Amino acid sequence: MKVPFTWKVTGWFMVGWSAEFPIGQTRPLKYFGEDLVGYRDEAGEVHILTGHCKHLGAHLGHGGKVVGDCVECPFHGWRWGPDGRNKNIPGEDRVNRGLRLQVYPVNEQNGCVFMWHHPEGKPPQWEMPDILTMFPDLGSDPDAYYRPYPEFSSKTEREPVHPQVVLENGPDSLHFEYVHGATVTPQMLDYSAVDHTWNFLTGWPDARSDDPNKMALKIHAQMFGLGGSISAFEGSSKHRLIFATTPVDDECSDLFYSIWWPKNPGDDGDVPPPEVRARVEKQFLVTVWEDLDIWRYQKYVEKPPLSPKDAKPYLSLRQWAAQFYDVPPADAAAVSSAR
Repeated sequence: MKVPFTWKVTGWFMVGWSAEFPIGQTRPLKYFGEDLVGYRDEAGEVHILTGHCKHLGAHLGHGGKVVGDCVECPFHGWRWGPDGRNKNIPGEDRVNRGLRLQVYPVNEQNGCVFMWHHPEGKPPQWEMPDILTMFPDLGSDPDAYYRPYPEFSSKTEREPVHPQVVLENGPDSLHFEYVHGATVTPQMLDYSAVDHTWNFLTGWPDARSDDPNKMALKIHAQMFGLGGSISAFEGSSKHRLIFATTPVDDECSDLFYSIWWPKNPGDDGDVPPPEVRARVEKQFLVTVWEDLDIWRYQKYVEKPPLSPKDAKPYLSLRQWAAQFYDVPPADAAAVSSAR
């Protein structure tokens, strides 16, 4: 997908689920065109660093070991700490203070792992919001929900989709009829751009009521930068979800989707029972990928002839999104450097 803005987006981005980072194991990652290593140290903290050892370039995520809070290179045993600094060189009583791996700040919460990305390596400019404490009036107790992973989570890799295109689904109400087969068209009840967040409230009219303002379902949502959107459902459904998009390189992204489903009354377990799992899979886990069938082949239109119903929120989102592009697109940067 060719877009007029960079894939090197600033913000918080999901890179996996907590269960994918067991204590003492390294995990190779690739995002924003960089080879990375993720690992959970012996104290339980997750770290993400540049993937290649500064000694002779071995990938720390393929065969590397976790020693204390360090990751050890599988090639010659050089160790690197969570601050990116060289901590040990086998056979020597010194370390190389001049070498350092880049560190990517991590936020782990509610079974999900996020990393901060800035194309120039700047530290986080805002905090990653908590998925369950957002919209507290709709319930925020983590024990009230079944675990999101693995039963209620899904991922698709290396899709030709830019994060902004995914989020532009938020203010697009008319596609529900044609993409998802909806019999009722949702309404944008409210929206606002506040600093790094774009917030919106969508309502699904109650088809059984003569009152056009009565909603059978409301969806409260917040986009936490371009990394994704967190939603809380009110009315006929009371679950929460996150839909996150993380660029792999300048052509494609990984997409992550997780649902927090309310536990049945009296159920204290984290694992959803079969009947709940079957319902969520059929009604909610599948529909989000229907949009992907459109995005895979979509051409980005910079000045679309929008319908009056969606124009204002759509343009608001696009204007808000511009703040997360701290570098020019790859092709524009190449043209500039060639001059």
